[in-house]
Amino acid sequence: MSVAVASHSFSKNQTLRRELLARYPDARFNETGYPLTGADLVSFLRGDEKAITGLEALDERVFRAVPELRIVSKYGVGLDMIDVDAARRCGVSIRWTAGVNRQAVAELTICFMIALCRSVVPLSRAIVNGRWMHPGGRQLSSAVIGIVGCGHVGQQVARLCRGFGATVLAHDIRSYDNFYREQDITPVALDTLLSQADIVTLHVPLDRSTRGLIGSRELALMKRSAFLVNTARGSIVDEQALKRALAAKAVAGAAFDVFAEEPPTDLELLTLPTFVGTPHIGGGTMEAVLAMGRAAIAGLDDPNRQIDDV
Repeated sequence: MSVAVASHSFSKNQTLRRELLARYPDARFNETGYPLTGADLVSFLRGDEKAITGLEALDERVFRAVPELRIVSKYGVGLDMIDVDAARRCGVSIRWTAGVNRQAVAELTICFMIALCRSVVPLSRAIVNGRWMHPGGRQLSSAVIGIVGCGHVGQQVARLCRGFGATVLAHDIRSYDNFYREQDITPVALDTLLSQADIVTLHVPLDRSTRGLIGSRELALMKRSAFLVNTARGSIVDEQALKRALAAKAVAGAAFDVFAEEPPTDLELLTLPTFVGTPHIGGGTMEAVLAMGRAAIAGLDDPNRQIDDV
């Protein structure tokens, strides 16, 4: 049985290719260098019962167009690109492993926090332009960190923040009481977290309940000295509202690894001096790529990784 590897990131990793070919010698890889869409995606998937996908959008139209497809193993942890209900209706098993890139994303989150607290990016730009400034800053150790979403990544961020000595507040629709007690974390309502935190960091999945979670009202609750970090999904934040808040200095700064549209095209936001952006690199470390890829390979043959069982 062959496997169609639609993920271009998986496909370009020679270690993952070798390990998959050892199991599936006839595996096919996306050699285009970019995510497949529309008719190109359907054409690529046709003929195989199993697939590995990453940033490809899989909806009912795709599933109906490739009726032979029975198993999709997800490369990465986000499921917002897959219509899971449509997959279920079409008899497609979605395989997924949670948290495999948690350390990589958590470390980038801490990087953003420190960069914002010490104005690393604007000062780097200033020195290139001949300006030598010392605007001060703050230590992460004295900050109140508000973590929105305390799943795998959020919990790892919390551990790292507590290692710095920071005070940590958390908000989640689920209860993680044992973890909160172990790490000396205070669970609070979202509005309370937004109003009290010096840094707000987002770690929720993107779904109907979280799309636009942070908009004008929520940004207005934040301290004018506070920072917003998003390494989760772009559409969780209303980027237009954020742009207005940054321009008005209603919040002190923001750092995003994810955007509603990728690559982003809003140069007004991207060029604001208090905004830092990176091109969705959170899970892109060599360690995380291998962990995500190996989890996707394992998912091809492990029914216990089916989404309904997670």
